Amino acid sequence: MADYTEGTEEHKLRRAKKMMLWFGIISLSMSFAGWTSAYVVSKERPDWVEDLEIPSAFIISLVVILISSLTLHFAKRSIQKEAPKKGMYLLLVTIVLGLAFVFFQFKGFQEIIGIFGYNPTGPTSNITYTFIFLIAVVHLVHVVAGLVCLFVVLYNHSRKKYAHGKTLGVELATTFWHFVDILWVYLLLFFYIV
Repeated sequence: MADYTEGTEEHKLRRAKKMMLWFGIISLSMSFAGWTSAYVVSKERPDWVEDLEIPSAFIISLVVILISSLTLHFAKRSIQKEAPKKGMYLLLVTIVLGLAFVFFQFKGFQEIIGIFGYNPTGPTSNITYTFIFLIAVVHLVHVVAGLVCLFVVLYNHSRKKYAHGKTLGVELATTFWHFVDILWVYLLLFFYIV
């Protein structure tokens, strides 16, 4: 059995930061599990929309965020292998894809309002689409948090802070970005299946 009190101060700090991130990810997962459970329970309401349509922009955003996870994975590997130019390029591509994801989320909201005719609240709202708005907006907030992390990584990388194997910031940002990616895959599959 591993003793987590052993190792240098740097190793202890790395373990502590990674553990804090995982506690946060688990907490967020539980929150989304609660919202999707409430969605399932609410399906018994008489005003529930049976033939749910998912905006096409949400599907496009899924493809965009999956590609961004790949580019970030390769950016992290490039930085770890001390190929700074390639890492910088891939980080920039990831950030652009992240911004594209945000754009397509708003396009999806416009589709729900303009094409499907449902607003998040008010007389033209519906509980089904209100749940979708709520869950998608909360996810979007976490994507924006991930983008902030990526901008910090980009800034630190431009200042050569990730040299000599000191890549903890890149690793943490990558883990969080993959989490929001997997979460969006789960949410879209959930809306399609449930």
